Amino acid sequence: MSIELRHFRCFLAIADTLSITRAAERLHLTQPAVSRTLRQLEQELGIRLVDRSTHHLALTPDGETFRDRAGIAVTSFDRALATAHHTDWPLRLGHAWSAAGTDTTVLLRRWREEHPGTPLELLRIDDRTAGLARGDVDAALLRGEVRAPGLITERLTTEPRVAGLPADDPLAGRAALSLTDLADRTIALNTVSGTTTLDLWPAGARPASSITIGNTDDWLAAITGGRAVGVTTSATAEMHPHPAMSYVPLTDAPPVPVVLAWRDGPGHPRIRDLITLAHEVMGGTAGTGRTAPGPG
Repeated sequence: MSIELRHFRCFLAIADTLSITRAAERLHLTQPAVSRTLRQLEQELGIRLVDRSTHHLALTPDGETFRDRAGIAVTSFDRALATAHHTDWPLRLGHAWSAAGTDTTVLLRRWREEHPGTPLELLRIDDRTAGLARGDVDAALLRGEVRAPGLITERLTTEPRVAGLPADDPLAGRAALSLTDLADRTIALNTVSGTTTLDLWPAGARPASSITIGNTDDWLAAITGGRAVGVTTSATAEMHPHPAMSYVPLTDAPPVPVVLAWRDGPGHPRIRDLITLAHEVMGGTAGTGRTAPGPG
């Protein structure tokens, strides 16, 4: 047997749903056919991709690694077909939260004016690389240090950090706060795509309590609901105003870099144009701050 594209598509459906049943529904196949295809792929690769030892499926470490590679392969195949049929090849720009902040509208409108033949699609994907590592997008606007292997990043700007508080919190009326002002509070931490960890605080003044959430919407809900406070960047305050939320500048928290990232190797032919425009719109100088692929 040789590995075919259908094996990749089947595995990716399983990886996305973590369910043979739902993967079969997505692919319009029977459950035995999906299980058989997965088993063939694992046998051909000589590794186990999915842990089936419990009632809930989970990817093995090899499966997690292979998912990104399989995603890139399937996406490349589909886009090659689209190009061959002379269909538009959109440039997909991922982000995990807040995109380019208040510059987002200008970036999208200027792209449309200057590159009318290439649609720019903005996609929010809740993971650390906004879908870039697994091939869901061509480039991504990311915040914080990005150390995923195989990616190149270029710094565009930095954003100051702010505290996110319920609007009726006693600290919400302050002109500015320090990290130690939040040390006795429960901190909402976005562990999927956020830039805040408890290591942001001095070693002797770290908050003793935190809750884990997975995206900006849940982060906002946790704070406005009074369960926690949080730390984010000015872009969140600009893009997500809320009547029950207050954002207060932090005086002692380091700013967060905003980078444009893309995969090392062949990619969309308009990525260089996107880098140039992003620098122009977001106030930087094109060609500075590039970082080669980092360690895993």
